[in-house]
Amino acid sequence: MPRSFPLSRVYQLLEPGPVVLLTTSHRGQHDVMAMSWHMMMEFEPPLVGCIIGGGHLSFENLRRARDCVLAIPEAHLGRQVVGIGNCSGRGKDKFGAFGLTPRPARHVSAPLVAECFANLECRVADTRWVDRYNMFVLEVVQAWREPGVRAPRTLHHEGYGRFAIAAERIRLASRAR
Repeated sequence: MPRSFPLSRVYQLLEPGPVVLLTTSHRGQHDVMAMSWHMMMEFEPPLVGCIIGGGHLSFENLRRARDCVLAIPEAHLGRQVVGIGNCSGRGKDKFGAFGLTPRPARHVSAPLVAECFANLECRVADTRWVDRYNMFVLEVVQAWREPGVRAPRTLHHEGYGRFAIAAERIRLASRAR
């Protein structure tokens, strides 16, 4: 017989994907935040919905600059990811504090993160849900991936300081792509 599950923990059942590092830049000052509230919305052009708390520096920067980078770290960067997620970028160089290397992007002002196996340059495509839900719709305009990383061990936030690591890949019959 199933048991009732606390509504405050439903997030743990629907975790949306790997934790990403969202980078922004405003007036030459770079910021990076850890984010796990995101979702794919469309294949082509690739659209990503992401929710950022309105009090975050990254929220302000994204609203101003209208571009960002979604950098996808592997599990070995877990301590840096959690540290980044637990502090503010106001008055702090989080790239320097957590040993990350900003690299210039091709199409956006926000930096790539050299230590991440993938980086997605994004532009804000839609802000209609920002005022109500803090949700930005981003269009990926350039994607970068390290060729040597075949099966990345990505971090998946389960809430309350718990993470899962995804690494196992399987194939099941599906539509061809």
